[in-house]
Amino acid sequence: MAPADTTTPHALLQQWLARRVDAAGTAWMGEQLARLAGGGSDRDLFLAVSLASRKLGKAALALDANEQAQAERARHHWQPAGWTVDQAARVLLLLAAGGDAQQFSKRLDQLCATADVDELVAFYRGLPLYPDPPRHRQRAAEGLRSNMKVVFEAVAHANPYPAEQLDDEAWNQMVLKAHFVGSAFHPIVGLDDRVNEKLARMLCDHAHERWAAHRPVSPEVWRCVGPVAQGPLLADLQRVLAQGEPAERAAAVLALRSAPDPAARALLQPHAALCDAVAARGIDWTTVVDYT
Repeated sequence: MAPADTTTPHALLQQWLARRVDAAGTAWMGEQLARLAGGGSDRDLFLAVSLASRKLGKAALALDANEQAQAERARHHWQPAGWTVDQAARVLLLLAAGGDAQQFSKRLDQLCATADVDELVAFYRGLPLYPDPPRHRQRAAEGLRSNMKVVFEAVAHANPYPAEQLDDEAWNQMVLKAHFVGSAFHPIVGLDDRVNEKLARMLCDHAHERWAAHRPVSPEVWRCVGPVAQGPLLADLQRVLAQGEPAERAAAVLALRSAPDPAARALLQPHAALCDAVAARGIDWTTVVDYT
């Protein structure tokens, strides 16, 4: 028997589903994939997508370490560990429908126009797998404009598409919105690679607005400031280091350590005990919000 294909997202999704759904669900999914591969209509696709959760359930996909490694090998930075069974099935059905990039994009737009929230999350999580990636920038922008946090995060979190395809303006707006809506920064793929001075200034301006209104500023904001911090941006980090809550002060330490300006090191010198505590506890950008 030939080894199972683990080189494509399409093949992996099919294998993962087969391991997680019962015999009836596996049979149903096989029938739908065969119908689509044999030239099934768009109506066949739309019906199968709508039935996926009923036929297969909504359990977490819960990939193990080996499966996550397979995902990375098949598609760099693909992170489907947080997907559900029905989301994986919907993306697989869409991929299986075939056709050229224009047909694919048209189907995706039609599906999103009538989708419920769970379906939208699936389609947006699938963005890194779709053909002709630049074609879907407007679709990604639609997801990022959503007032539903779960839809916004389907694009912004654990998804390499924004870092790869969005220009700086769209990227910066996505990160700024994440702070507005209270969405974590650390699941944003490529965040450190896309840091830029304009984004840092925007986030600092927003921090000043929140300070003036006596509202909290997420410690994660400073991750996007440190690597480009100089002048007024350094002054903001100095303020956080001196006056912030424990998690904010720890974040300021991390940010200042990433700053290329030698003045950043001088700002850390009076806070040696805090710097030592952050280092000793292994605090990084995924854990800093919980620092006490």
